[in-house]
Amino acid sequence: MATNVGGIDRALRIIIGAVLLVWFVFDSSTGFWHWAKLIGIVPLLTGLMSTCPVYSLFGANTCTRK
Repeated sequence: MATNVGGIDRALRIIIGAVLLVWFVFDSSTGFWHWAKLIGIVPLLTGLMSTCPVYSLFGANTCTRK
């Protein structure tokens, strides 16, 4: 896949994904909302790989590099 996630977008994805996963690990609650925090894997991986399948689907690109 081509790179389509730019600098600020990438940083925000990594931070949000990491925060959700850390919150999941240290939160002792149970139920749906506890497990819903695992969605943080998605922004973390898309930020680390600098590519987003949804951006590709809609033709969006926040990366300034050509």
